[in-house]
Order: sequence, then structure tokens, then C-alpha cells
Amino acid sequence: MRRRHLLSTGLVLASSVALPRAQAQQPAAPASEARRTHALSLLGEPALPADFPHWPWVNPNAPKGGEMVRAAQGSFDSLHAYILRGTPAIGLGLLYDTLMVQSLDEASTEYGLLAEAVDLPRDGLSVTFLLNAKARWHDGQPITAADVVWSFDTLREKGHPSYRSYWGDVAEAVAEDARRVTFRFRTSENRELSQIIGQLPVLPKHGWEGRDFTQPSLTIPLGSGPYRIEKFEPGRSITYRRVADYWGRDLPTRKGTHNADLLRFEYFRDTTVMLEAFKAGQVELRQENVARLWATAYDFPALQRGLVKKEEIPNEIPTGMQCFALNLRRPFFQDRRVREALGLVFDFEWMNANLFYGSYTRTSSYFSNSELAATGLPSEGELMVLSAFRGRVPEEVFTTEFRLPVSDGTNNNRENARKALALLREAGWTVKERRLVNDKGEPFSFEILLYDATFERIALPYAQALQRLGIEARVRTVDPAQYQVRNDSFDYDMMVASFPQSLSPGNEQRDFWNSAKAKENGSRNLLGIADPVVDALVELIIAAPDRQALIDRTRALDRVLLWGFYVVPQWHSRSFRVAWWDKFGRPERTPRYALDLSSWWVDAAKERALTASRQGQP
Repeated sequence: MRRRHLLSTGLVLASSVALPRAQAQQPAAPASEARRTHALSLLGEPALPADFPHWPWVNPNAPKGGEMVRAAQGSFDSLHAYILRGTPAIGLGLLYDTLMVQSLDEASTEYGLLAEAVDLPRDGLSVTFLLNAKARWHDGQPITAADVVWSFDTLREKGHPSYRSYWGDVAEAVAEDARRVTFRFRTSENRELSQIIGQLPVLPKHGWEGRDFTQPSLTIPLGSGPYRIEKFEPGRSITYRRVADYWGRDLPTRKGTHNADLLRFEYFRDTTVMLEAFKAGQVELRQENVARLWATAYDFPALQRGLVKKEEIPNEIPTGMQCFALNLRRPFFQDRRVREALGLVFDFEWMNANLFYGSYTRTSSYFSNSELAATGLPSEGELMVLSAFRGRVPEEVFTTEFRLPVSDGTNNNRENARKALALLREAGWTVKERRLVNDKGEPFSFEILLYDATFERIALPYAQALQRLGIEARVRTVDPAQYQVRNDSFDYDMMVASFPQSLSPGNEQRDFWNSAKAKENGSRNLLGIADPVVDALVELIIAAPDRQALIDRTRALDRVLLWGFYVVPQWHSRSFRVAWWDKFGRPERTPRYALDLSSWWVDAAKERALTASRQGQP
């Protein structure tokens, strides 16, 4: 989803930072001038040749069969994942194939799935996908270019609002014949368009005849992917069965993957109950996201007997930004000094030592754990980008290294609290009768919205620290369905949010930060940022002509966001914490950028031994 390209480093900026755009009606280059390829890559040549047999990390001979049971938190009331309304079930992406599929071992490369080849004209104003003649829906009908065009048009017109911005630079999709589909672009500067179109989920046109695409539905959908839905109980469980005659099972991008015959997801409202279900064997595989639980809750008899395995598996995933997100739509948060003050009293050092067992690193960039993160003072390339905005961004962007406040870890964060109170006074807030009030006498009071009770142990100490300044921060935990509704309608003061990033940021940045998205329900502009400078920087990132320009422009955006103090940064980890009942086989190595449980399999011998051990047999 977030890919860029490499070319040259020329950079010219006008004060308005207007970007030239090609006209939609400009014709694509003749087919004779197009380059045919088996893969799309924005960071150099693809690592795998056209005749690669399978992903490098998978076991191509992995046995098929058995069942994998996992847990999901919350509930669901829809089997339709592509609209804003409803709460879709987990795993629905297993039903549909995309044109291309991302390599989990490369930063920005896609290989063929529905598309067996791609034609790239030299002018960069279109892309053509040649569909695999073997591609079939589960009902046996062929997947055609008309399905691709219908999917694109329907998702953009009736689907989740994010599709409209993500594909904003695509002018049209045209079925050239039954197997060839061309997407024409409005500009040649948005170099990741071919790749983001490659991620298009292709839906069956005939499967939606007579149905309203805009409405949630519990009708089992027709798919084309490696699994179909076998049964479900709304809000309680959903089971997927592997499609034995799946058309793509022998493709290089599918061989050795999707090995379990049954994938079952059991839903739980409470994380404590979910963990106990794992300990009891009702759930067979679990990723642990709570450091305290990983350190203290896995010393149970089955693990001691070797029936359960526990491992931290390293990865190289850029960690993005997890944070307490401030909703700038709320008047109290519109002053930058207030936002900075709220960050000063967050005591990460104490939390890491006392709550997280020292297992986390503080996140200090929206593009953390990557070369895209801003560090130190701006480089010459970054200054070239930022100079166009001087006077419209904080001067510290140019002169000062951004550093998060650090405490002594004793939960006595007095120095930072004094700095915070000074900033609040500058912003017009005063303490009266131990309450912080503005010049109208209104108290500084807001709600921290959560959907997971485990986060209360982080939010409550933070609320207590704010209380020392006279700020009332109420912590409220709601169920995931209500949380999603409030998230989509921006009905919150502060919430826990995550802004995931890749090594190749691009079109998705519009949904995160652009002014227009601040007013569009369901967008990912959770912060409500509406800043023309940020808008311009996002467009510069999308139009970056080469890798170095992308780095400079992304770091420039990072600096502007950081000095805006829009969030209270939290933390990150660079490994997967995984525990599983010992019935699974797994490849010898894990891909660099994912855990890829689809490459695991049920080992029949291990499963028999596990069953015997649990029954007390020798």
C-alpha cells in the first residue's frame, strides 16, 4: 500500500508548492512502448525472477489439513468488509484475490496473483494487467476484466471513503478485452499508482446483482480466494474452510501457504478471558501485545510441560506511531502549547520500568525504525523542502532537534510538570481551587476513550499525572463496536491510535493528514489536522521523483508533525511475541516484514502427540 520509486534527485519548490499534473485525457503510450513485467517494485529491481517457484521463506511441501483456532476481540455483525457501515468479521480478506500480492520479504515489491503480467507504458500514465486465464470464482465462473472494472468503480463510488482518496489520481478503469484491464492516471508523478491498483480486491460483479453494496450484510459472499466461509455465529465465531480446488493453489505466490483446512476465529469481549481460553486450549495460537502478560502470565502447566511453545520472533517492520491522539476538532486542543504540555507529563520511563518490564522503546517519529524518521537537525535536502514553508511552521523545525521529554523514572515527574504548567499559563489557563480553568472559568476536562481494558493501566496513571496540573481526564472503556462508531464519526477527545507506515509512504498519507479528510467520516485523519503546509508536504511525498527526495520530503513532514505536538507518543517493539499449542509446523525462517501465519501448517504427528499428552497418555 505505501510504495515509492527511485529516479533522480532534482527538486524545485515554489512558495505555493503547486504540483504539475497531467491531464486525464492524455492518451497512454502505445502498447509497443510498454514494458512487460512479472512484478512491480519501487525500490529497485524485484528480488525474485519471473520463474521463481515459491516465496523464499515458505515450505513448498507443507502438508495441507487440520484446524487452526485463533481469537478475535469484540464482535461482528457483517460479512461485508468494504463499506463504512457495520462491523465486519475478521479474516474476510481470505475470500478474495487481488491483482498482485505483496512480498513480505521485500520493502516494496508485488508479484502476480490474478494478474500474470503487467504492462507499464513509458509515459507512466497508465498500467495494464493481463489476467490469468485460470482465475475462477468459487462458483466456477471465470474472473474477467469486467469484474476488475466493476470492483474498482463500485469501491470508489460506494465503498469505504478511504478508497476515493487512495485512488484519487486514477482517471478510469477500462476492460480492453476479457483478460486485459487498463487503469489510466491523471498524472505521471504519482509513481506508486500501479502498485496500489495491484492491491485492488477483485469482487464478483455477478455475485452482487440484486444486492445493495452500501448495506452491511450477513449473506455469505462469493469469493475467489484460498478460503470460503463455512459457518458463523454473528459476534461469536466464524469458520473458514480451505478451497480444495482453489484455482491459484500452485502459483508461486500461493504455494506453501494457506495450509490449514479450517481457520476458526472465536470472539471474546475481554482480553483476560481470551488469554484464559488460550491457556485452556480453546484457542491454539496467540500473539501477545501486552508486555506485562508476556512476562508474567505464561508460566502455566501446559507451557511448563512443553505442550505450549513461546517465542519472540524478530522483524524489520517500520513501526510508525502509536500514541494518545488528540482530537483537534475539540477547542481545548487547538493551542500548540496546550498539546505540548499534555505530552510533558506522560512518564514513559516510569511506565516502561514498572508496567512493561523494560521491553519497549519510546517512539519519537511518525516513521520510526526506518531511514525516513527525522533525526538531529534538518539535512540540506530537508531544508530545501522546508524553506518554502518558513514562517508557516514552528521555527524549531529549522533550528532545534526534536526530543521527547525524559523523566527520572521515579513517578515524580516534577520538572516536566513545572514546564507543562508554564505552557498552560501562557495559553491562558490558570489553577483555581486545584482546577485548571480558562478565562471563561471553564475547567480543562476531557475523556480518554479506550476499547481494551488492558490499556486502563496506562491511561489511569497518565490521568493521575494530568490531575496534578488541575486537568480532569476521565478514562472510559467501551466495547469495540461502539468504539468503531465513535472513531468513524470523530466522537472522542483523546484516544489510543496507531498510524502504521512502510518504507515507501505515498497515497495513504492523504488519508492520515489531509485537510479534506478531517471532515470526512471514516477517514484516518483521526487528529483532525487541517493545515495547508501538511497538505503540500503530503503531495510532495506522493510526487517524489527518487528515493532521496522521498526520504527528504518524508523527514520534512515528520518534523512538521512532531513540532505540532498532535499526539503523545507511546512505544514500540521490534519482535512478535507468539505462543502456540505444539501442533504446528513452521518454516525455518520468518519473512522480514510479517509473521505470515499462512505459511504455518498443522503437523499431524505433533497433533497426535499433543492430544495424547493432554489426555494423560504416555
